[in-house]
Amino acid sequence: MPEGQDDRVPEGQVSAVADGQASPVAGPVASPVAVGAGPARRRRVGGGLLADVSPLRDHPAYRRLWLGETVSALGSQITATAVLLQVFAITRSSFQVGLVGVVGLVPLVAGGLFGGAIVDAVDRRRLALITSSALAVVSALFLLLSASGALDTVAWPLFCLVAVQSALLAVDQPARRAMAPNLVPVESLPAASALSQIGSMAAAVCGPLVASLALTLGGFSVAYAVDLATFAAPMYGLARLPAMPPLGGGRVAGVASVVEGLRFLRGQPVLLMTFVVDIIAMVFGMPRALFPELAETRFGGGSVTAGAMYSAVAVGSLLAAGLSRPLGGLRRQGLAVVVSIVLWGGAIAAFGLVHDIALGVLLLAVAGAADMVSAILRNAILNVSTPDEMRGRLQGVFLVVVAGGPRLGDLEAGGIAAAVSPVFSVVSGGLACIGALAVATAAVPALVRYDARAAMTRARARGEPEPAGQN
Repeated sequence: MPEGQDDRVPEGQVSAVADGQASPVAGPVASPVAVGAGPARRRRVGGGLLADVSPLRDHPAYRRLWLGETVSALGSQITATAVLLQVFAITRSSFQVGLVGVVGLVPLVAGGLFGGAIVDAVDRRRLALITSSALAVVSALFLLLSASGALDTVAWPLFCLVAVQSALLAVDQPARRAMAPNLVPVESLPAASALSQIGSMAAAVCGPLVASLALTLGGFSVAYAVDLATFAAPMYGLARLPAMPPLGGGRVAGVASVVEGLRFLRGQPVLLMTFVVDIIAMVFGMPRALFPELAETRFGGGSVTAGAMYSAVAVGSLLAAGLSRPLGGLRRQGLAVVVSIVLWGGAIAAFGLVHDIALGVLLLAVAGAADMVSAILRNAILNVSTPDEMRGRLQGVFLVVVAGGPRLGDLEAGGIAAAVSPVFSVVSGGLACIGALAVATAAVPALVRYDARAAMTRARARGEPEPAGQN
């Protein structure tokens, strides 16, 4: 499925060669400070609040990857919004809107696990080019079916395309995200994570609004046409990167490789908990499937009001990402993740109680800001704690969690809304998020105790390749 409204998701991610050349690094650099080694490359965390843009300024390959991902995310957000609104327009059912996410869940889970194994076995740049081309074909089918009138009365073709798109994204996204940590030094990973989130959230702010405008001016086919046009940017960015095989030559893809990645994750309680707490937040606290119905029944609006609600979460996320510089020097990152998710659940519960759209949008923005802090820190923990040869598989698990959680949340929210009411669904979901989080962190306190400085020291000692493509 298009990356929905979650899109914290949205952050992308080797060889020590000139940009555009293929000369893989033979193995890990021996020096314990090889990543970003040397005084000239050390990034000092400065004062102030505005996001650290040094990864974009100092690393051209990362800059091109980031720009392509941001434009692509804009197109994905336009289509994600259009699909949800089109399903509601056809079926008039929030439960059917929730099913959009569920349809893509099985291919997402299977593709995420096995797609991550493929990412750790082949050249990640070439793989991303192939999957991006296939995703462009899917977007073209959205456009053709909508323009032909095939979707005027039936929604099942949309569900089919969502399933295919989810399978492709499950390979495409881990490939992209496994690249970024090797395009910047390890001390710049929190900044790079924040910048990736800024790009994703800027797209998430603009995407629903552009989709709403497209629907007003020309219908669903116009929205899908804009998405198709955005594929040019990421394809260009990928084409300019050097070859990016996994460190050490990679691991043969297959069940054994998947099991190896899961076994590694099981032995990393902090990493495992970053996934668990995000699933809790999204399954219980994500009310996006209810926005079209709430826009009409509670706030007296239509597609524009629903678009504003989708965008409000992204506006808060964008503001938090833009003011994220202090996160780069934060030592107790795990504790900050837990606090952020508590704020997310509280803001969502409060949103379910209000009748004024302005106050509702404000609460959704607060929830989005809290979720963004959690997303930046969780991704930084993942990139610092995972060796290069495991990044594809761990990014596959990451994709399953961050994209699968909201899809389950769509079903949970839509199902409870159908059984009781949309308001009860939103309020109970926010409170359940806080309660389940308290139980999880009490059972496994490793995340709360996580020390970011000690983890970075271990990452330098582990040895990683120099940042690639600096020209």
